[in-house]
Amino acid sequence: MNAPSTLLRSESPASGRVPHWEWQYLDLMRHIWEHGDERVDRTGVGTRSVFGATIRFDLADGAMPLLSTKRVYWKTATRELLWFLTGDTNIRSLCAQGVQIWTDWPLDRYRRETGDQISRADFSDRIVADAAFAEKWGDLGPVYGKQWVDWPVFEDAGNGLFRRREQGINQVAQVIASLQENPGSRRHIIEGWNVAELDAMALPPCHKTYQFHVAGGRLSCLLYQRSCDLGLGFAFNMWSLALLTRMFAQQCNLEPGEVVWTGGDVHLYLNHGALVEEQISRKPEGQATLEILRRPQSVFDYRIEDFEVRGYAPQSHISAPVAV
Repeated sequence: MNAPSTLLRSESPASGRVPHWEWQYLDLMRHIWEHGDERVDRTGVGTRSVFGATIRFDLADGAMPLLSTKRVYWKTATRELLWFLTGDTNIRSLCAQGVQIWTDWPLDRYRRETGDQISRADFSDRIVADAAFAEKWGDLGPVYGKQWVDWPVFEDAGNGLFRRREQGINQVAQVIASLQENPGSRRHIIEGWNVAELDAMALPPCHKTYQFHVAGGRLSCLLYQRSCDLGLGFAFNMWSLALLTRMFAQQCNLEPGEVVWTGGDVHLYLNHGALVEEQISRKPEGQATLEILRRPQSVFDYRIEDFEVRGYAPQSHISAPVAV
């Protein structure tokens, strides 16, 4: 079952006023829950799914796409994005900041391989405290950040042999330079889907392809996400897309434009029924804005303290289990 091509509430309000952007999300959630194809998925939990959906958001006047119908922990999402930009693939620095987004995957592997049913909190604490333990059990393989800033390159070593370069391709740096030097290019792309390394990743990239576009002095970005957990993951994905676009715009002396999120398999997990029913019963309101408090020397030098969100008054958090 495909997503509807037109979401009437978000595009044609009877009042004639521009509707809150979040109706796009809520209408898509309702459509998937009521009409999505029920499928057996990798996790064994099961989903209701549609194929192909798009949500757009204008970044003008500092606006940011934070959901108002539930609390989104934007600092956690920001710490994850900054971690991606370091190229690090070990959860140790995230755990040290209290960010547990990626802990479940190495924890699951540790429990399976050792038989030790350690708690999540104790596992995270040990990752932080014990460097050797973190090196053995905390690495995720060549996930997002590795591909973004160190895509592997092999060179001829002679005699039919090849060796891997010490430093791979920094796609992020290349795109920043390309935006500055050739803004009209159609090749401003950051790609995470490295086919040769998928099996080495704890989780293949879901938000896989970012394409940037300059028009009228404004920088826009389209994200193609092959797989989206609409109930939990989308809120972070949309925030990070908008934040990355703002950071790139600042570095390139451009105004932020529009972000376009496009999902392939967009789904809700069957055990998220309570989350769905509660969230679609709520009405979006208000608009969060973001100020970047300084301009670092490069896109790799931002810190969590550089970002200040204003006007964010969400409704209460809605919890739901993560499918690993």
